Amino acid sequence: MKKKTARVSSEATLSRFVKIVGEKNAVRGEDMTPYLREQRDLYRGKAAIVLKPANTEEVAKILALADKTKTAIVPQGGNTGLVGGQTSFDKNAIIVSTARMNRIREVDANSNTMTVESGVILQNAQEAAAKVERLFPLSLGAEGSCTIGGNLSTNAGGTQVLAYGNARDLVLGIEVVLAGGKILRGLRKLKKDNTGYDLRHLFMGAEGTLGIITAAVLKLFPAPRAISTAWIGVSSPEAALSLLNLALARAGTSLTSFEIMPRIALEFDLRHLPGARDPLGSPYPWYVLAEIFGDDETRTRELMESLLAGGMEQGLVPDATISESREQRNQLWKLRTAMSDVQKPEGGSIKHDISVPVSSVPAFVKEATAKVEQMIPGARVVAFGHLGDGNLHYNVSQPVGADKAKFMAKWEAVNDAVHTIVTKYEGSISAEHGIGLLKRDLLAKAKDPVALSVMHAIKKALDPNGILNPGKVLRWKVPGGRKS
Repeated sequence: MKKKTARVSSEATLSRFVKIVGEKNAVRGEDMTPYLREQRDLYRGKAAIVLKPANTEEVAKILALADKTKTAIVPQGGNTGLVGGQTSFDKNAIIVSTARMNRIREVDANSNTMTVESGVILQNAQEAAAKVERLFPLSLGAEGSCTIGGNLSTNAGGTQVLAYGNARDLVLGIEVVLAGGKILRGLRKLKKDNTGYDLRHLFMGAEGTLGIITAAVLKLFPAPRAISTAWIGVSSPEAALSLLNLALARAGTSLTSFEIMPRIALEFDLRHLPGARDPLGSPYPWYVLAEIFGDDETRTRELMESLLAGGMEQGLVPDATISESREQRNQLWKLRTAMSDVQKPEGGSIKHDISVPVSSVPAFVKEATAKVEQMIPGARVVAFGHLGDGNLHYNVSQPVGADKAKFMAKWEAVNDAVHTIVTKYEGSISAEHGIGLLKRDLLAKAKDPVALSVMHAIKKALDPNGILNPGKVLRWKVPGGRKS
């Protein structure tokens, strides 16, 4: 005989959950709309209620009750995810928002650490570090609204991975609430801890399917005293790659960012980004945005000038400009960070967040672009991103004047073609946005079968009732015995 499972939509069950956080911290009805729609409007979800716990203990009580009643739980931070991982699709599920868990518990400049709760907005963490002349280097386009918990749950990347690594590389310890309500208390500042399995990394990148991250100890670094930023015209991805190797040879770890983007992306900026200006006097097929951190303004500028002079001598750099002020630096970065948004007025866009070995980026771009243009004549490839770590946002905008719906109907076919080429170059179908729902079935095709079986075993061990973010990352049985 099958066990009966509770329906969270019953008022009796809901009232037990609401009692944990208080009625004023429970969101119902139309007020849930902001929690049910993600920013690209790919998904519109549904849920029974949104709960906003104040602390780790309240999260633990919610999960203990959820596990007992077989209630699906969808964790949500700033709702800035791009693959549907934070969206609930079950009318009987509960969204647990970490918005109220936004305390910066400690900033320890001597140990170069900061302990924050998962609902802390990334920009607020950056600013707290800056107040003690430290740097928290995770930097994303959504940093004004995304949260630390979401960043860690998706193992976010950003523009400074080249020098500092992904989100998981910036964490010393975490606090996690497990499916049954137990709290894994791992908020330690140790840089060395060789006592068995390193459990941190199970939960970073798991997208809330193994537990809810409630706090973390983050690594801080000395704040740069000088920053030199250059916008560089180049002829091709091959030239950009050669320039990257030259930059690494001359600047080493001082090279913190090395972004690549095509002319068409800048043209979209110039058309749709208010106040945008072409940084160079003439157009070039591709551009690089490079940045160097240093401890002295003059030496840092001279290092950038030396890099550009070397690139010119080797025929890699026909033209470039170096920012002269913080305002100019911000303007250059705005051109880069706006590239996703300025695609929207151009119509439909089929997006990919992929990575390949850095040395393979030029070959991948050439082969994938030829394939896409063969499939959809007139398609406009907008491939930009983090050349320094091999992560490209390989986006495809619809042909001028095309029917958007008909173009978007080719999403899966284009995805299959592009991801087949990614696999050929031993790359990844998700470099920094995660899997969520959007890429769940793609993961089953792209991941090594043994690796997938291990992932399923971990999920079964940590969440046997399948209550945590069901249907995300892996296909899994959700409460009631249904498969998600």
